[in-house]
Amino acid sequence: MAVKDRDRFSTATRLRLLGEQTAARVYRSQTKRQARRSRLTGRAALLALVLCTLVVALAYPIRQYVSQRAEIADLQRQKQQAARRVEQLRDLKARWQDDSYAEQQIRQRLHYVLPGETGYVVIDPDAAKQSRADLGAADRPWYTNVWDGVDKSDASDQ
Repeated sequence: MAVKDRDRFSTATRLRLLGEQTAARVYRSQTKRQARRSRLTGRAALLALVLCTLVVALAYPIRQYVSQRAEIADLQRQKQQAARRVEQLRDLKARWQDDSYAEQQIRQRLHYVLPGETGYVVIDPDAAKQSRADLGAADRPWYTNVWDGVDKSDASDQ
């Protein structure tokens, strides 16, 4: 036993035992870390997979929802504009039902006069400086457009 006791307390034996214990501890800690890592990585991968699946599954419906809401807002705006325009046209129709308004517009736009009245056309000095060609057909009185048409057809015959 004395040899065994001596081996037990020898430096080489103690170093060998210490090395084996240290190697066992390192192996156990690495195994635990790897076990933790592998569980954590698997969980993280599963979570990432679930999140990616949700994003892919919900991306198209959300995009459709947003675009449809924008289209609905645009259609509501167009509806309001159309309602305002209808109201304006109803007001205009009601005004044209009034004989005095219709007579006023006929006199102003067509330069009509009642029997016994004398009609005058006052020319603005600044407007007289511009040639008749500078004005568009809609900006000139209707009879000017008629005479211009007659002049053009007469000029093309010669």
